[in-house]
Amino acid sequence: MNIILMRHGKPTFAGAAKVTSQEMTHWVKQYDVSDTGGDIPPESAIALKNTGPIAVSSPLPRAISSLQALGCEPVLVDEVFKEAELPLYIIPGLRLSPFHWAVVYRLLWLCGFARNVESLNTAKVRAASAARRLVDLAKESNRPVLLMGHGIINRLIARELKSLGWQEDSRPGKGYWGAGIYSVR
Repeated sequence: MNIILMRHGKPTFAGAAKVTSQEMTHWVKQYDVSDTGGDIPPESAIALKNTGPIAVSSPLPRAISSLQALGCEPVLVDEVFKEAELPLYIIPGLRLSPFHWAVVYRLLWLCGFARNVESLNTAKVRAASAARRLVDLAKESNRPVLLMGHGIINRLIARELKSLGWQEDSRPGKGYWGAGIYSVR
């Protein structure tokens, strides 16, 4: 019995090369409604899809469109699998790439600064719930389960799966389409 935690493909939205912290609010909103367009899954993702898993997904368009690119229709789309949001702070005088802003905001979040978004502890509770749902689906169906999700929440779910006795057969990559495989014997 396997659970596959896969990160979505590359979203179509790129936005400006550098933005202010105020502009980052708009950038995040655009990123969250972006799908993956014509991003083609790599052979590794296709091979995992060919194991015949039940597909589940985050409700964000980049996750759903990634499953569609794999030729999968999710049996479950749920907020419990949604990415942990970034706390957005106004930091005047800086123009950074959205990637660098995301790093700054994620580090603030990891340090406990969750301004107007769920805290790390709350995200861990949600990840525990998500892990239990995935385990239940795997047990009920006796089939692999493929979650099309996101970087941070997938890592939190992976941690919870391991605490439930699931073995990490392969670590998820950090890039788009990266997947970790977890099994129970």
